[in-house]
Amino acid sequence: MFSEIWRWINDRWPANTLIRIGLEEEMPGGASFVYIFGSATLIIFLLQAVTGICQLFYYVPTIDHAYDSVGYLRTEVPFGWLIHGLHYWGANTMVVLVGLHMCQVFIWGAYKHPRQLTWLVGVANLLITLGISFTGPTLHWDELGYWAAEVGTSIAGTVPVVGDIAKRLLRGGEIMGQLTLSRFFILHVAILPGILMGLIGIHLVAFRHFGVSGPWDEKKRKWSGHFWPDQVFEDMVIVMLLVFILIALAVYMPAPIEGPADPLDTSYVPKPEWNFLFLYQGLKYFHGRLEPIGTVGLPLFISLFLVFIPFLDRGPERSPARRPFFMVGGLIFVVTILTLAFLGYYSKGAAIAPIPSAPVASVAHMSASARQGNQLFQSLGCTGCHRVNGIGGTVGPDLSNELLKGRPREWLITQIRNPRTHFPNTVMPPFTSLTTQQVNALVDYLQSLAYGRTPPPAVKAPSIVGKEKPASMKPAPTPSLPVKKVRSPLGPPGRAAAIVGSANHGAVLFKQTCESCHGLEGTDKVPNPSSEEGVVPALNPIDRSLFSKDPRVFAENIDRFIQHGSIPEESNPALHMMAFGETNTLTQQQISDIEAYILHLNSINRAQIAHPGLEPEHFFYLTVVVFGLAGIGLAGLWIQMRRSSLRKEV
Repeated sequence: MFSEIWRWINDRWPANTLIRIGLEEEMPGGASFVYIFGSATLIIFLLQAVTGICQLFYYVPTIDHAYDSVGYLRTEVPFGWLIHGLHYWGANTMVVLVGLHMCQVFIWGAYKHPRQLTWLVGVANLLITLGISFTGPTLHWDELGYWAAEVGTSIAGTVPVVGDIAKRLLRGGEIMGQLTLSRFFILHVAILPGILMGLIGIHLVAFRHFGVSGPWDEKKRKWSGHFWPDQVFEDMVIVMLLVFILIALAVYMPAPIEGPADPLDTSYVPKPEWNFLFLYQGLKYFHGRLEPIGTVGLPLFISLFLVFIPFLDRGPERSPARRPFFMVGGLIFVVTILTLAFLGYYSKGAAIAPIPSAPVASVAHMSASARQGNQLFQSLGCTGCHRVNGIGGTVGPDLSNELLKGRPREWLITQIRNPRTHFPNTVMPPFTSLTTQQVNALVDYLQSLAYGRTPPPAVKAPSIVGKEKPASMKPAPTPSLPVKKVRSPLGPPGRAAAIVGSANHGAVLFKQTCESCHGLEGTDKVPNPSSEEGVVPALNPIDRSLFSKDPRVFAENIDRFIQHGSIPEESNPALHMMAFGETNTLTQQQISDIEAYILHLNSINRAQIAHPGLEPEHFFYLTVVVFGLAGIGLAGLWIQMRRSSLRKEV
């Protein structure tokens, strides 16, 4: 039946001819694992195409749904975790394979006449592959993808003459937004893959026309082997091993989650993907007028170096030993790239804006109230906008200069409670949830910054000091999650509870916002006088009434307190937790990251897979069995093919 169908097809289309062209090839020196990089790259590219198409069934290319759609694929769609994991790790593997293939061709001298065009097409393949790997992360519209595109398009904007046009074309305007995502989407899924497919076709035709260059040793070139089945078998062994490794990575090292893109979050320190770290690190060495050398000159030099290799090394010698100048130059080139990438990986990176951190000014001269205000100043995230002694943000005024001198206490209290009274267009949120004691502590701290000590006697304290809180002023929340009795109801969970945040970024935000009260990694018992237990309740481990193995339920439980604040009943603790969500002190994205970190501290993965199709570890065990049997079958087939080939030769 099958033979009849094949005969029918072959009579109407040259199937057998194409198979002979593709498989029946003599290989000088015989088959070798050295030649597997090209075939492995092609197979991984096909895997990328298949997994990419599968993701398109769920992906929504809009800035308000892109992140959630990727998260839905990973956690809710059966085997979505596998599709996404294979695509993520396949993209990284493809860059490595293309780079290794270029190195192998360079060492073997396979770019020499008449294969110069084959080399140039290979260089173009490398550049297009890097372009695809650059546009891919942006489609997630997470912190990493957003800032990678922001930095990348800004670098493009520094190119003389055409830079501004290039940046506008990539972004779709001056700022990052929906048009940026749409353009990166069409580049990633259509334009760049289409160009790469055409280049691969040209590369294969040229490769088949001139054949395998073979070893550089003329003695080894005197005998030849067969592409089929010898080289095909070795290619299949490596491809099976690569796919097995990709599955293992998808199971045990899932693609990282960076949290949704938040252009207002100045605490995120962006770094490019590993394959662009060399360029990222190289840019640090050029400043001011020299900046174009790093942004334009360095990439241009690398590209031209690769392009001109076959035209500079025109001698007939292919042995590395007889090409010392070019081999040393190539070695220096590769070592430089790897060194820059290594340094870039371990460098601290450049913050989007100065990272908020505790002011370095001594607190020895401060009163106890001012010291408490200093702590509160950090926990409220005030350093995100205000600079103190050279540390902090630049959105708001620098509080370590003469600005605060002469400001009466009443003015400072009003500025904290309702900043729009003084500055109608300010972006500073009103801190209405703070208690009178907390406001007074903040004012004491601010005046200590202005005068170098506690408030001067000449400044009269406002009438609110020492009086009862107005009835309209609700009690402020405590800085820790409650353990026993809490004010109820706190309010519904906010939008952050539905967002799968980044535990890594949450650790940074937790250190800046929460650590002063909850302690290092949420474990310290920070004193809290007048509270029920005398200390701020720890978050690691968290109170069992708030814990849940379901990450969504767990996130909702703690989100209520972060959004609306809390205070234990029948107590008046010195430290109160503010309503970070209601006061807009933290964005919903930042809250989701902190929640992901708190879940992580309690051994719960915020991105836990709800509908895996088959548990990842069970799937891996099944993969081991299937690939083991396939390997045995492949070995048996190769032995049979070899015996058949030997009979034909005899």
